[in-house]
Amino acid sequence: MNILIVGSGGREHALAWKINQSPLVDEVWSAPGNPGMHEIGPCFDVSPTDQDAVEKLVLQLEPDLIVVGPEQPLAEGLADRLRARGFDVFGPSAAAAQIEASKGFSKDLMAKYDIPTARYKRVTDVAAAKAFLDTLSAPYVLKADGLAAGKGVVIAETREEADAEVEDMLSGKYGDASKELVIEEFMTGEEASVFALTDGENVVLLPAAQDHKRVGEGDTGPNTGGMGAYAPAPVVTSELMDDVRERIVLPTLKGLVSENAKFQGVLYVGLMMTPEGPKVVEYNCRFGDPECQVLMMGLEGDIVPLLLACATGGMSQRDFDQLQPEGGFKPAATVVLATNGYPGSYAKGSVIEGIVTANQLKDVMVFHAGTDVLEDGSLVAIGGRVLNVTATGTTLDAAFAQAYSGVNAIEWPEGFCRTDIGWRVRKS
Repeated sequence: MNILIVGSGGREHALAWKINQSPLVDEVWSAPGNPGMHEIGPCFDVSPTDQDAVEKLVLQLEPDLIVVGPEQPLAEGLADRLRARGFDVFGPSAAAAQIEASKGFSKDLMAKYDIPTARYKRVTDVAAAKAFLDTLSAPYVLKADGLAAGKGVVIAETREEADAEVEDMLSGKYGDASKELVIEEFMTGEEASVFALTDGENVVLLPAAQDHKRVGEGDTGPNTGGMGAYAPAPVVTSELMDDVRERIVLPTLKGLVSENAKFQGVLYVGLMMTPEGPKVVEYNCRFGDPECQVLMMGLEGDIVPLLLACATGGMSQRDFDQLQPEGGFKPAATVVLATNGYPGSYAKGSVIEGIVTANQLKDVMVFHAGTDVLEDGSLVAIGGRVLNVTATGTTLDAAFAQAYSGVNAIEWPEGFCRTDIGWRVRKS
């Protein structure tokens, strides 16, 4: 098989790296890819959001499977367009991708199909927002309805802060994404992420992961796209995973079918492990980033048959279960190296060295998330989150130790990372 991956971040690099290991695969192509993905296979300078250009490329290459990484092209209907051309696509339709593209849609879906989540209200004006805030106690959860590049969620610690944020968001802080808000009751507990690979009816759950959204040590500071992750997350026991499958994942998929929005791809379920049991914080219509990196590193078997089954459908659950990668899952951790200033303003173009050295360490892989190569061959940072230093180990502690060994091998004075990734479970 020849497989095309659409996207250019750390998530897509991890997918390319894993897919390339399959004995079923001849070539892995990427559009547009990144310097790390270029080492795996040809990269084509095509934007994931330029659907005409992506379609033209697909018609030229005729891949056997297309894996769409980012949420925006999915929400804009790229998977529908390519399926209409007769190609197998791992990634949901625009109708199904609403589960991430519209927080209001996803909350209404949960309410309609009795899926446990926080109490909420959809609002489009300040007066209605403040009236609902009156029914809640601090802290307050404010979410832009639309896609905001992972930055559209605000936890307001005081009512004054919540009122100010409501006014800012509804007046266009996140553009069209925050023309409508979802205001939620704050849930307490530990967060975790569960990823369901599905053809819309059958499902295989990957090990639970835990992300670290806040930029600062001890989970402080503003939210980011994710500063690190690990899996498996012990907070999600096998019993709780069964509960998530039966009370959340399967009802969600059945609800989407009922709404004429059958989901094919990976459904990300962000969970809060509350005293009353798991509740949904949010859904995503694609792999989390950087959770995807630890999942791809930790899975020991071939993931390609499962990706293909999700894209094509038509299997029984029994046959679907048999496609789970063989060999189980090794504990894995990733540490994000970001540019100083992120998630605020930051400079571009600083030189990074030492990645080859880091990759030579045992069980370490550095995934590129925001890099470019200059004409002289220098690797430079062009993004906020720039590298995902990922490692496996016999235990989570060993995986964390190896990941930080990889971080220490990289020379990049203009970058930073959190030193406490996995603090809830680290023993050393």
